[in-house]
Amino acid sequence: MTDPQCAHRLVLASASPRRRELLSQIGITPDQIDPADIPEIPGADERPHHFALRLAAEKATHAASRHNGSYLLAADTVVAVGRRILGKASNEAEAKKYLALLSGRKHQVFTGFSLITPDGRQITKRVTTDVTFKHLDTYDINQYLASAEWQGKAGAYAIQGLGSLIVRKLHGSYSNVVGLPLFEVANLLSGNGFDVWQLALSKGETP
Repeated sequence: MTDPQCAHRLVLASASPRRRELLSQIGITPDQIDPADIPEIPGADERPHHFALRLAAEKATHAASRHNGSYLLAADTVVAVGRRILGKASNEAEAKKYLALLSGRKHQVFTGFSLITPDGRQITKRVTTDVTFKHLDTYDINQYLASAEWQGKAGAYAIQGLGSLIVRKLHGSYSNVVGLPLFEVANLLSGNGFDVWQLALSKGETP
């Protein structure tokens, strides 16, 4: 039987500050942050959407044993052009290649997210957003690189920052591109006994 004191205890198996910020928009502050340290290496011929799903599920499973009786949420975001996965650029030269590749074309952002409920059930889903960059000239690329915003970002850009100057069109979830599809995650939590509305409406209330 689930401990009623854990009814709204949520563990986020991610160190991403962007995911914490997104959850805070709907009144959710994780009770604990416990990143899952697993290899983030795609398998041979593994498609980007499957890679995102697999990593999310593995991260959740890896952390779950330490948090029995809590809700545990894990996620992973993958940027891809066709079947090519664009990870976090390791240096400015690689970031420049990514931006040049994305220039003037559409790419996909996949976020896999996995929820383990207090009774041990695991549900894993994926959301896809199509993102189209404007044509980037040399000046655009050099200025964006100079901002250093590309560092630590999949695909070498952040749509929530200066990346908004180079994203021409978006089809799908904006928050998915930032790192967590809020609508879908909130519905998954709500559908499994986690009262998102209660937390959202109590946000900002003083005890």
